[in-house]
Amino acid sequence: MAKIAKRTQAARKAFEGKSDISVAEAVALVKGNAKAKFDETVEVAMNLGVDPRHADQMVRGVVSLPNGTGKAVRVAVFARGPKAEEAEKAGADIVGAEDLMETIQGGKIDFDRCIATPDMMPIVGRLGKVLGPRNLMPNPKVGTVTMDVATAVAAAKGGEVQFKAEKAGVVHAGVGKASFDEAQLAENVKAFVAAVHKAKPTGAKGTYIKKIAISSTMGPGVSIDLGDAIAE
Repeated sequence: MAKIAKRTQAARKAFEGKSDISVAEAVALVKGNAKAKFDETVEVAMNLGVDPRHADQMVRGVVSLPNGTGKAVRVAVFARGPKAEEAEKAGADIVGAEDLMETIQGGKIDFDRCIATPDMMPIVGRLGKVLGPRNLMPNPKVGTVTMDVATAVAAAKGGEVQFKAEKAGVVHAGVGKASFDEAQLAENVKAFVAAVHKAKPTGAKGTYIKKIAISSTMGPGVSIDLGDAIAE
């Protein structure tokens, strides 16, 4: 514990006086202070000027990070017949219908992404209270309700990230690992920010993106200059 406290103290000292810096500087700072024994995830958090309780202010979308996430994603697919076979061939970890529904209802959720063919939605709909709060509910808006299950599975496995505004108007996601090089992380951060910026809802008034910060799993956060992060 003493070693962890000392490391945290050193990291916080390195972050003192640093705020609203460029994406490249922030990535270098966060990466350089990710000292945990495991490969820490680099995360982006964005404070948005929206109230997700209003339908016209909900921010939701998906982005394929150019350098992947560095995370092994387990994918579950609700499908039958040829589509179930297609999902298995594409590399889905779990494929099923009523049996998968029963497994989930029993409390076992051993996957990070859930995909369904449209005809499976009456079954999946029964799991809304379980999958919804975990942001696992299949949704056609982010490509997880589809007949093209092979493409959806490949995208999920290849570094696709879903995002959704929480109650306080915050969007966050892991955009890589500390072991990535700085250029890869910076590119992923900018790709994620661009996707959220593009997803601005019609009901958003005033300042849409208020603050952007990045951090590693065990490290402090640092805010990024909005102009640099949003620059095309």
